[in-house]
Amino acid sequence: MKWNTQDIQLFIKEKEYIDTVVIPLLPVSFGEDIKQTVAMTEFISLLSGQLEKQFKGRLLMLPGISYLKSVTEDKLIADVQQWEDELNSQGFKHIFYITSDSDWKTVEEKLNGSLIWMPSIPLETMDDQYKNSILEDQVKQLLNLFVKKWQNND
Repeated sequence: MKWNTQDIQLFIKEKEYIDTVVIPLLPVSFGEDIKQTVAMTEFISLLSGQLEKQFKGRLLMLPGISYLKSVTEDKLIADVQQWEDELNSQGFKHIFYITSDSDWKTVEEKLNGSLIWMPSIPLETMDDQYKNSILEDQVKQLLNLFVKKWQNND
């Protein structure tokens, strides 16, 4: 379910059955790596949309957390831990973070949720049909990760 008024109405009715939340982690930089961070954010945003379609009714896709690449690691972790505390208090059993920023892999052990790192695929030159095909292939890979995590914790 998406973070929009229509899906949230359904979420409120079915909340007891929705135990999973996904949070895209979206880097922002205005330095030399601006194009790279834009590409990462675009890829993860599109991938998240496809993922939500596959699991509609089983998970809640939150709006992405945008963060400055220049922010300290400790601040990022503290911010994410606030999210985790809130989500745990709301009864979510599974928290997934999805990102193309490899810096998150170095702090993965500090997260209570599951980090999914997907290398960014440059989509800007692809036509829409090919882009959608690539994204569908990526989502198929993610399906197994989600199902395994659910099976291990249910």
